[in-house]
Amino acid sequence: MEMFSLRGRCAMITGAGRGIGRAIAGAMARAGAHVILSGRTSAPLNDAAEILNQSGYTASALVMDVASPAAIEAGFVRLSGLTDRLDILVNNAGIEEICPSVDVDEARWDRILGTNLKGAFFCARQAARIMGQGGSILNICSLTSEVGIPTAVPYGAAKTGLAGVTRALAAEWAPRGIRVNGIGPGYFRTAMTEGFYADEDWCQTMLGKIPMRRFGELAELEGAAVFLCSPAASYITGQILYIDGGFLASI
Repeated sequence: MEMFSLRGRCAMITGAGRGIGRAIAGAMARAGAHVILSGRTSAPLNDAAEILNQSGYTASALVMDVASPAAIEAGFVRLSGLTDRLDILVNNAGIEEICPSVDVDEARWDRILGTNLKGAFFCARQAARIMGQGGSILNICSLTSEVGIPTAVPYGAAKTGLAGVTRALAAEWAPRGIRVNGIGPGYFRTAMTEGFYADEDWCQTMLGKIPMRRFGELAELEGAAVFLCSPAASYITGQILYIDGGFLASI
């Protein structure tokens, strides 16, 4: 099982105050990594870090807004005060705003693309500068990286772009020993998606499209995230693993 261990490594997870980011941060801590929980708001980050530290793991909080390249650069300067190395970056921070495409204005487009796509790239750029000759970057993609979802065009554009960034950076940085992969969660209940699950008709429609006939549990993302950032995946780069209960395989 040592192949799957992250012992001795430092991992930074963006958007780690809640949902998928918080779950992945916990999994990486349990796998042995020192985790840096990053996000825009200090309270949930401090809460998550405190819980991990009280459980015997090592965690720190770092406030950073990935929507701004300048804020990212400043955040990575503060990161140097928490750790002298960075081995893993998980680009999880993201926002979604459902809106008919004819009503999408420039501000909404820039807000969603700025966080989900531009922010992920500039975080990866800063991380690569620190990683030097070895590391792992994991981008949290989406089903919308592969299929079109009505009323989610900016989000789909960002996540499709993130898939392209994943492959391009993997090809460019492979000679430096930096692997870049992604996971594409299917339908998982989080604070960001809670509004969908309150609609019973929507739930039944989606369940009918998922061969496993159930929604995912956050814990079911953790193993894939740890694996792709561990020595067990040392020859895997440029790949996106979809964790969707068979959704994409059946459409």
